[in-house]
Amino acid sequence: MLMPKLRAKLEAKRAERLLNQAWREAYEDYVATLSRTRFAEFARSPGDKFPDFMLPSTDGHMLALDDLLADGPLVITFYRGKWCPFCLLLLDALAEIQPEIHKLGARLVAITPDTGGRALEVRQRHKADYNILCDVDSGVGLACGVMFHTPALYDSRLAAAGVDLTAYHGNPSHFVPIAATFVVNREGFITWRFIDVDFTILADPEDILAALRELA
Repeated sequence: MLMPKLRAKLEAKRAERLLNQAWREAYEDYVATLSRTRFAEFARSPGDKFPDFMLPSTDGHMLALDDLLADGPLVITFYRGKWCPFCLLLLDALAEIQPEIHKLGARLVAITPDTGGRALEVRQRHKADYNILCDVDSGVGLACGVMFHTPALYDSRLAAAGVDLTAYHGNPSHFVPIAATFVVNREGFITWRFIDVDFTILADPEDILAALRELA
């Protein structure tokens, strides 16, 4: 189960959104479209290597997977962008358990398709001391199998709400990640994952900690 506080916030935000008919129709189409494609079945799984990367961080440095793993296992979570309230709730919860992640010898990394300083805004909002990396052109997310092109109805709803994915991502592809969090051991192999095509259902922080304890 999700931590009670996070679960309550996610359910409240979901209920608020679904009161709006346009959002509800777009959300239902979004989930149905991805469920029909069995999209999540093709994402990288425990036992697979996490794809190598070198991505820009919010402090302007290029960070490679191998460099991050040199300090221990990683919790890697993908989030859709600063415009996604559900993603921000998960980042809040992960920030809360970060001291426990550190005690278990691991580090937290968040990956987003956002560019243009928007990832830095998220980091400042959360007063986060973990790395947020910008997946320029969504290469890492695509290699992980967690990126998809937004369905037309949902894309139009975002545009109507003032969310211009082309501006946020710096390209017109309109790829966003599904809900995806991975635990990666020091050898670069995935040992645990959470995947869901429903962006209102997110990884349980307690499950993440349990997966890290198995590595200890």
